Amino acid sequence: MRYTGPACRQCRREGTKLFLKGTKCFTEKCPVERRPYAPGQHGQSTARRRKVSEYAKQLREKQKIKRIYGVSERQFRNTFEKVSTLPGITGHNLLAALESRLDNMVYRMGFAASRRAARQLIRHRHIEINGRSVDIPSFQVEPGQEIRMRQKSRELTIVSASLEQAARGSTPAWLAVDKESFSGRMLERPQRTAIPIAAQEQLVVELYSK
Repeated sequence: MRYTGPACRQCRREGTKLFLKGTKCFTEKCPVERRPYAPGQHGQSTARRRKVSEYAKQLREKQKIKRIYGVSERQFRNTFEKVSTLPGITGHNLLAALESRLDNMVYRMGFAASRRAARQLIRHRHIEINGRSVDIPSFQVEPGQEIRMRQKSRELTIVSASLEQAARGSTPAWLAVDKESFSGRMLERPQRTAIPIAAQEQLVVELYSK
């Protein structure tokens, strides 16, 4: 089951900002800064523990990546199993597959302020791929495919506000975005150096290799 509670609670559990609320994470003071310990009645006592096992480190890294992309445990495990058979570094392939999800692409292109908002746009059929409506957030986008906002959806307030905020940042080099036509496309599969998240994906590989 997908987590639907407060986003900041997840950040506090991982001990770092996961930027799950989009632009609000940049404009608001995050609770993880005010209360740098896990939520719950035992959060502060847990923070005082010095020793952390290797398994705990691996588990926390998996949870962090899973929460950043907003995927369920089953989706995450299925994605790992698929990329584990591909050539190359499994951890890098895992992040590339997560970045290639349609909800993440819509977010990276600036059409949504967060991945959660992107999933809502997709489920309500506001997004098209190569001219066809797609309502599956986990859809794997291939290089060259065009992602476009439907004509009737371009005047949505959340879309225009997100594009305005996105204009202040930078678009990953593996993406091409045309904000005037509300469209974009993946130029190539993202390389690890071009994926802007702080994660130790090798720990996830070690966890699932046991």
